[in-house]
Amino acid sequence: MSGARRTYAGATALVTGATRGIGAAFVAELFEQGAKAVYAGARNPADVPAELLEAGARPVRLDITDLGQVAAAAAECPDVSVLVNNAGYHANQRLVLNDDPAAARAEMDVNYFGTLNMTRAFAPVLGANGGGQIINVLSVAAIFPTAFMGGYSPAKAATLYLSTITRAELEPQGTDVTALIVGSVDTQMAAHVDGEKEDPRDIARAGLKAALRGEHVADTDWMAVDSRARLARDPARYERGLAKVLNATQLRTGR
Repeated sequence: MSGARRTYAGATALVTGATRGIGAAFVAELFEQGAKAVYAGARNPADVPAELLEAGARPVRLDITDLGQVAAAAAECPDVSVLVNNAGYHANQRLVLNDDPAAARAEMDVNYFGTLNMTRAFAPVLGANGGGQIINVLSVAAIFPTAFMGGYSPAKAATLYLSTITRAELEPQGTDVTALIVGSVDTQMAAHVDGEKEDPRDIARAGLKAALRGEHVADTDWMAVDSRARLARDPARYERGLAKVLNATQLRTGR
């Protein structure tokens, strides 16, 4: 891998959307793996959990759609060598048959443009600190148009492309980029979803391991692996299955 990182011991990281779920799990896991410092990005720093503060997390006010706050975070955190773009938004709305035309724009603003804002602001920071890593937390919805996830799926797909383009642009400065394809996880975003869900900590652990291996795109859990396999075997059948889920009374799968 270009950044030559083999461990997170002594690293300084920033995690966006760090108040709960996968974001909070990344903060905890980075400390578990020896990170020297972890900045916990949050729209309201007071929402950063006490257990993360006790572990040493440093709250940073950060709405990734606010260019002023993003620039301030880059100035406040000049020692970052690992950027985890985790903050996301799922409006839980349909894309076309939708009474709220602003929902899809909000999903794109957070999931795609917000991640782009962070990447642009922190690219020179990472470069100054030896290259480092960017980890983008995506979804199964990024690898196939997921009908029941409205504007969220197109936004995550755009961010998958962003990950590849970022890798190419930042390769000369030694910045590694890993996109994580995440399945169903036990988070607030998926509270309305039935079925088995992964522990956020397991997702964080798998994601960090994939980034250390230098993987470009990594499936973090069984659902991600199984979805990719079913898509490869029979794309048309997979699409029909997702359409059935869209029109079911209760969703039984999703991030």
